[in-house]
Amino acid sequence: MVRSAVWVASAAVAIWAAPPVDPSAVQKAGMDSAALQRIPKRMQELVDQGVLSGAVTLVQRHGSIASLEAVGFADKEAKKPMRPDTIFQVMSMTKPFVGTSIMMLADEGKLSINDPVAKHIPEFRGQMVLAAKNDDGSILLKKPARAITIFDLMTHTSGMSYLPPEGIKELNTVMDRTLADAVLLYSQMPLEFEPGSKWQYSNLGIAILGRIIEVRSGMPFEKFLETRIFQPLGMKDSHIFLPAEKQARLAAIYKKGANGLEKAGSETLGGYSLNYRKDAKYSAPEWGLYTTAQDLAAFYQMLLNGGSANGRRLISKTGIDLMASKQTGELRSGHMPFTAFGLTWEVIDDPRGQLGYLSTGTFGHGGAFGTHGWVDRKRDVVGVYLIQMTGIDAGGKYGFMQMANAAIVE
Repeated sequence: MVRSAVWVASAAVAIWAAPPVDPSAVQKAGMDSAALQRIPKRMQELVDQGVLSGAVTLVQRHGSIASLEAVGFADKEAKKPMRPDTIFQVMSMTKPFVGTSIMMLADEGKLSINDPVAKHIPEFRGQMVLAAKNDDGSILLKKPARAITIFDLMTHTSGMSYLPPEGIKELNTVMDRTLADAVLLYSQMPLEFEPGSKWQYSNLGIAILGRIIEVRSGMPFEKFLETRIFQPLGMKDSHIFLPAEKQARLAAIYKKGANGLEKAGSETLGGYSLNYRKDAKYSAPEWGLYTTAQDLAAFYQMLLNGGSANGRRLISKTGIDLMASKQTGELRSGHMPFTAFGLTWEVIDDPRGQLGYLSTGTFGHGGAFGTHGWVDRKRDVVGVYLIQMTGIDAGGKYGFMQMANAAIVE
């Protein structure tokens, strides 16, 4: 149900006084209005229980937004209510934007997914792999059987570390180096295992892809996203560096404290949220995106449409099919039950994955602060779940997925 927001904030709860539901949008989506109403009710229960500070949820089917809901607070202490246009730090939900950008460049013949990384970033030539760690703390390195490729980075099978190396570990909070400078340091790190032999989620691998985008496109990573994806899709509230005029719409990040929810501090990924990453240089392709529920839905709908939106093709259907297909073979991969990894997307590849009410072949991605989005091509559905919590269990996310898909009637 699509609602126009009229807000009333009390000391205890933010109430979104909504007009009557427009039945045409729900009917066009082939969904049950009463079933969709369970979503904000359940999200409000989680807010009342102190599990969440607030949430924005969106369900879109057949290109029609059937449900867009906001409950709770974007800033509890300031009594600022969550709104449908609240801006979120979606963290690792940024990664599929990187993958899409790589595939766009592949569509244009500017790179191949099988290319060695060193072809585009020569500093990776001669990279070594860890052979052994000795009791005295020293390590033994050897030459890997083969060099890492773009494919390895996109599937998290490269052997690159998850975190930045000693000396710049603070990069994830202070963001004081450029992407080019950071990736130069990453190129000097040894691989943790032979490329292709294991699945290990790697933020650094995605950052390297972001740098390849810069090298092959001739523009900064954030500019590529802006001009090649955000602007064509009308994603007007999506940014790597959040403009000052939009900072008031940003949701704060919370954690569980001794006396309930409290704001997460400067140790948080990206730093203290309401400092708005002041003076940041690092574009963080692995987690840097600010965006809204409706902007994300526009991106996902483009993928459902086979790569086109607003009369313009952004990416080939072939590229989308490759991204959304299992690419990790028999390696155990992914975070959710019964999933594998495609090219920067987590994919439901086991029939048991349908126990979560998702079709086999559904692809999606989550973020460090509890966010998630998915694309179900069989049911023609996209879903967006936005919260801002550290250390949160996934119960609310999975519950939302189930309620969204349970509302489908035709």
